[in-house]
Amino acid sequence: MIKYLLLFLLPLSLFASKILSYNIYDRTDRVDVMITFDTPYEGVIKQNTTSSQIIIKLEDASIESSKVKKLSSKFLHSLTITPMSGYTQITASVPSSVKLQASKTSDAYGLRLRFTTPSSTQKTSTATQDKESTSNPLASLPTKQSDNLEQSYYIVIAILIIGIAILLFIKKRVNPTQAKQLNSPWLFKEVQPVKPTPNTQTNDLKDTASDQSVSIRFQKALDSENTVVMLDFGEQSYLVLMGKSNILLDKFTQNKPSTQEDFESILQNRHQELDDFLHAKNETKEPLQAYKERAASILYET
Repeated sequence: MIKYLLLFLLPLSLFASKILSYNIYDRTDRVDVMITFDTPYEGVIKQNTTSSQIIIKLEDASIESSKVKKLSSKFLHSLTITPMSGYTQITASVPSSVKLQASKTSDAYGLRLRFTTPSSTQKTSTATQDKESTSNPLASLPTKQSDNLEQSYYIVIAILIIGIAILLFIKKRVNPTQAKQLNSPWLFKEVQPVKPTPNTQTNDLKDTASDQSVSIRFQKALDSENTVVMLDFGEQSYLVLMGKSNILLDKFTQNKPSTQEDFESILQNRHQELDDFLHAKNETKEPLQAYKERAASILYET
């Protein structure tokens, strides 16, 4: 009868993992029990906890004989490994606050039973994080999120577009103003159109229209705001200072300057006059009135 029972239990023993050894590692924050099997352990681990004991059942695991180990650790007082029918029982005598964490190795040849308290686990995790932060100083530096970086990129693009729009607006406003200053007929009376009569020839009308047009003979910039211009209107030429205020300096009916050298010579002779006007910041009103009166006398003299 015993022979047949052994033959019946033999196939079951072939699938069971045998415990070859166990080692206990007493640490300051835990106690680890490392169990080694002869084959990869694929059995089921069951746990039962009381106020003073933790009972672990390793199904499909065997051991040759019972093992008892006494410890003076605050996490584990004693450990007993007992072979049972179809499983191995491990009884750990522990304080009520101790918990068990069981985990297999990657090849399943080993099983780790860790006895520790929740507070010790938290301290260990914090110490590990502090150690990693110390070894890697860059880990504690704040990092900028990709969303913030993308938002900053769009802000820069928007600022560039707004700046370009402002520059284009200023350019459109400044150019027509300068053109208006050059073509403004402030110096001359409005020319009334000549109505044709039976005795008026077409060529005479054309000559009259061309004589009444304004053209620039010479010009020279004195600074960023003021320019001296020689204008031709009809049979006369006018020397005008154009800038923030348009001032008539002189008019020429005969002896008009015909070259740039003649124009430069006239400006050289009036150098002191122009310099006094440009630098008379504190006495602007009186010289300006004098120039206006002089312009009126030149324009309307007969």
